[in-house]
Amino acid sequence: MYSRTSLVARILAAAVLSGVSLASATGHAAGSDKAFFDRVSGQWKGPGEIVAGKYKGTKFTCELTGASIDQGPAGLKMDGFCRVGVFKQPMTATIQRGGKSYKGTFLDGSDGKGLDVISGNVGKDKVVVGINRKKLNGAMIARLADDRTMNITISVKVEETMVPVIGVSLTRQVDEIAVGSIKP
Repeated sequence: MYSRTSLVARILAAAVLSGVSLASATGHAAGSDKAFFDRVSGQWKGPGEIVAGKYKGTKFTCELTGASIDQGPAGLKMDGFCRVGVFKQPMTATIQRGGKSYKGTFLDGSDGKGLDVISGNVGKDKVVVGINRKKLNGAMIARLADDRTMNITISVKVEETMVPVIGVSLTRQVDEIAVGSIKP
């Protein structure tokens, strides 16, 4: 069985990438996908909570850095960590366009201790990806409320119902020193 930290890490890895949900019926051009990924690029920090299941009520914080993939098809890579109490878990996730959808991994993918991104769609203000690990199927939705706030929800499929299990609210970290305020 998974330890609390290990389980949180696996589920968070899915959430961390950029927020995903099930693919919508309409597709978007690669240019608008890249525009979304560019908006997600940067440093993010914020709290999260497991909202269902055995570890319901477990709180954590994440610090992540997103970078739009410039080489090849549109994509995004997020790196950083999430902390539960004194335990710190490295986080990494990559999604990249593969044909008409998206593919990628959280942590080391389902062949290791992570999850696979098996589908996805990017809209103006959100990305939705299908996630999988063996018999676990779910979705991650990352929604930009504005240029400084990103909310992520991870849901898993229980029988025929999608059940939200993790919520994360990230705030963009910006340099507080105003440009031009440093004298040469």
